[in-house]
Amino acid sequence: MPIWAEGITLLQVKNLDVFYGDIQVIRGVSLEVLENEIVGVVGSNSAGKSTVLNTVSGLVVQKRGEIHFQDHLICGFAHHVVELGLVLVPEGRRLFPFMTVLENLEMATYTQRARPRKKELLGRIFQMMPMIEERKKQMAGSLSGGEQQMLAIARGLMSDPKMLMLDEPSMGLAPIMVEKVLGLIQEIKGQGVAVLLVEQNVLACLNIANRAYTLENGQIVMHGSGKELLADPKLKKAYLGI
Repeated sequence: MPIWAEGITLLQVKNLDVFYGDIQVIRGVSLEVLENEIVGVVGSNSAGKSTVLNTVSGLVVQKRGEIHFQDHLICGFAHHVVELGLVLVPEGRRLFPFMTVLENLEMATYTQRARPRKKELLGRIFQMMPMIEERKKQMAGSLSGGEQQMLAIARGLMSDPKMLMLDEPSMGLAPIMVEKVLGLIQEIKGQGVAVLLVEQNVLACLNIANRAYTLENGQIVMHGSGKELLADPKLKKAYLGI
């Protein structure tokens, strides 16, 4: 096993096949996420990146394959997955726009694991993201796009995850906000929460990922450390225009 792949496995996906009707969109995907690491999944539009996250989270049911989280077999049980500490921050943020920032955060503490620690988790969020505390009485829909993305990530953290799955967190953001979001992801990892990151911004993703997978047409075609993939001539030509 390569040195960068050593550690305790949190998530293990084995030979995943997913169909939308008669169309197969994921073909034999296997991946893993270890404790305290950032793992990236990169690829073009319609490669199947979001489908992988949605299947792991239980929103989509696979036709074949197994998904294990902390030695629990999880397949199609979204609420059970969150109780175990596996949380998805979906593409598009999916906030409650006519609720306040604080109410959006409190909505995430419905799980048994998070409810008793609500005040502690809220304090941690405010320490990590002072902007969230400053706007806690503001309607979520009135925030800027970057602020809404930070709130979406904060809401995910309020569920007290052991692993956070982020679907296109930099999409549509100004460069300065992209930097802030990427910095926040690294800070989350530093606090002991593993991250599975789906990103179209290949350069940004690989620069912060310990390991990454490249997905094409629903299949994994490359896997390695972030630095290894950044140095790969095929990847640089296909995704970075180099």
